[in-house]
Amino acid sequence: MTGSPPLSARPAGRHALLVELPDAEGTAAFHAEVLRRRAAGTLPPVREIVPGARTVLLDGVPDPEALARTLTEWAVPPGGADDGDVVEIAVRYDGPDLADVAALWGVAPEEVAARHTSRTYRVAFCGFAPGFGYLTGLPPRLHVPRRSTPRTRVPAGAVALAGPYSAVYPRSTPGGWQLIGTMPDPRPLWDPTRERAALLAPGTRVRFVTADGIPAKAGA
Repeated sequence: MTGSPPLSARPAGRHALLVELPDAEGTAAFHAEVLRRRAAGTLPPVREIVPGARTVLLDGVPDPEALARTLTEWAVPPGGADDGDVVEIAVRYDGPDLADVAALWGVAPEEVAARHTSRTYRVAFCGFAPGFGYLTGLPPRLHVPRRSTPRTRVPAGAVALAGPYSAVYPRSTPGGWQLIGTMPDPRPLWDPTRERAALLAPGTRVRFVTADGIPAKAGA
């Protein structure tokens, strides 16, 4: 597995396998490879694929131990595949923590939007709330800590950063992430009437763009 993220795999029941990776980037790369092999028809039988922060659960596996041995022979490209759906999210960069994030990055507040929109992200996994996707793609120099005191209410559509992740809050909830902007219309993020309820499902690539006609600014 030269160049592949180191992994360990162990049965998690009679027909499930839990694959553990060293970090979020390795997990995203492994998950992307699983999806690629499933699409190509070269993945051994797996009914369900559930990624986490540093794990990928493979459920509905006829022989977990045999699959675990197979995984050691995989060559997993770093960073994940460059294919899959791309979702564009328009953002007003007007979040209450924009100036704080700018200070952490050592840039002017208006530069936060430029840096945040210059990258392509990938949904590593979902959690916390229905439709809440954890997006990888920020380099280590742009990682930021959570707020020391969480907010009791974060509005739906808030665009946020915490640690290595970006995210958009699909509904109003408490939260401790750094808020840098707002998605003007968050309704598409979670719709249980759709076949795929979460717009930002694991494996989806995401691009943030500045909302047309609405300049980025500091403050709220």
